[in-house]
Amino acid sequence: MRILIDTHYVLWAALNSKRMEPWARRLIASLDNEILVSAASIYEISLKVRLGKLPEAVEFESDLIVHIENGLGYTVLPLEPESMLRAARFEQSHADPFDRMIAAQAIQNNLPVLTADEKLDAFGVRRVKKTGR
Repeated sequence: MRILIDTHYVLWAALNSKRMEPWARRLIASLDNEILVSAASIYEISLKVRLGKLPEAVEFESDLIVHIENGLGYTVLPLEPESMLRAARFEQSHADPFDRMIAAQAIQNNLPVLTADEKLDAFGVRRVKKTGR
């Protein structure tokens, strides 16, 4: 399955955070799944590191794309013009531009999103949720 992961999951995986649930860790680690990271997440991580909001991610951000693709084994999903139009045209009042872009990409590419952020539901994305077990 192809899964688009939200920015916080990229960081949790990179920093081996205890905040990531075991079921999500297994899902991301499964060789049966292709894990996609929005180019918007690259922008968000780099911006927040520059602003001092993610001091724990400075080393990860120093060579961010290499760390995402080679270190974590994820694929970066470029921002497509159609997705950016969709993000800008969402009627929802949700102001976070990164959430808007990730939601738009998920819808445009028919991808489920792994996120802990329930606010993305307002855009109509399919969120990956814990299944039985």
